Amino acid sequence: MFVFVCAGCGARLTTPLSQVALPVHAHQKYGNGIQLPVLMESGTFAVDPEPSGPPWRTWEEIDPDEAEARGIHAPVHAVSGGAPGAIVIAPGDARCTVLIPEKGGGYCCGLDGADGPNMACEACGLPVASRIDDCSLWQAVWLAPNAVCRRSVSADAAPLSWAELTAEGKGTPPFEPIATWGSRLGSSHWWSWSPQWEAAAGQALAHLLVASEGRPVTVPDGLIAEVFQRALDALLPAGPPARRAVLAGPGRLAPYANGDILLVPAHPQTGETWTPPDPAASAYSVPLPFGICLWLASPEPYLPVPAAGGMPDGVLRDDPPALRPRHLFRADPGVFQHALVRLPAVRSPWLPEILANLTQHMRARLF
Repeated sequence: MFVFVCAGCGARLTTPLSQVALPVHAHQKYGNGIQLPVLMESGTFAVDPEPSGPPWRTWEEIDPDEAEARGIHAPVHAVSGGAPGAIVIAPGDARCTVLIPEKGGGYCCGLDGADGPNMACEACGLPVASRIDDCSLWQAVWLAPNAVCRRSVSADAAPLSWAELTAEGKGTPPFEPIATWGSRLGSSHWWSWSPQWEAAAGQALAHLLVASEGRPVTVPDGLIAEVFQRALDALLPAGPPARRAVLAGPGRLAPYANGDILLVPAHPQTGETWTPPDPAASAYSVPLPFGICLWLASPEPYLPVPAAGGMPDGVLRDDPPALRPRHLFRADPGVFQHALVRLPAVRSPWLPEILANLTQHMRARLF
């Protein structure tokens, strides 16, 4: 385990933390005025390998060779000129810091960190982190990589094996209640597709388009088809023989025989993707968060009535079955774009057109 200390004075800024993989939805902007929960589990941290934060440069200001060297292969609105390696933690795991009032960027409903670090070391005043809690953003504290140092305090336990992860059975439900910040009429809640699923699907859809090689792609019926098939049918040409994408993974996850494309889980601690024991040379692996893969393979049913018998006399049900979202599934467009421009295959003739028409695809409610 590690703690992070101030690079200026050595003051301890966090509780002991274990490293995990950076969540796919770490930089997701979801809806408008939405109240999102804390990004990281308490006691964990993740590192973003890419530059983040100000200063920003527009695409026209970036040399194409520099962009390619940074792994960006298609135009984006702006590129960060900040330092790579920002560390994200749960807000409750920060210690000995104070807010910097003049760095309060955001303030729609909270702080968004757009003005740079808005938290300082309490001991020496060095700006060390950005507190993020504005609407439609995941709540987090991002430690500035050039202002903190990592110190080992104890050995981390070995990452769980795939078998151990599967035995734990921590699936990520596809639906959840979404809340807005309070209004004059009070708080508002509705049942929606999970923002985590929408972000994960955005990343996976980018990989699926690359893996398609410009041919149609089919996925298994059921929930996985609800998530991907509508977008795949709209974005890929009809006619050529379709490539078949199947769910694959360890233990009780679905079999992967005869798949041209494998939807595989990413390890929640290491970020490594699962590899089949006898991988087909031509199969393209598309990563999905482990909890989502687990749910797709073994969805938990929403029972409309008790599984056996009826409710006892005088007892009122207080746990009604979860409702279905009112709209069709839509992948997150920001995560989709972020993933696709970082895949070298985006330079193929037909993929840039999808990026160029992303706004139109959003209006058509594909995203």
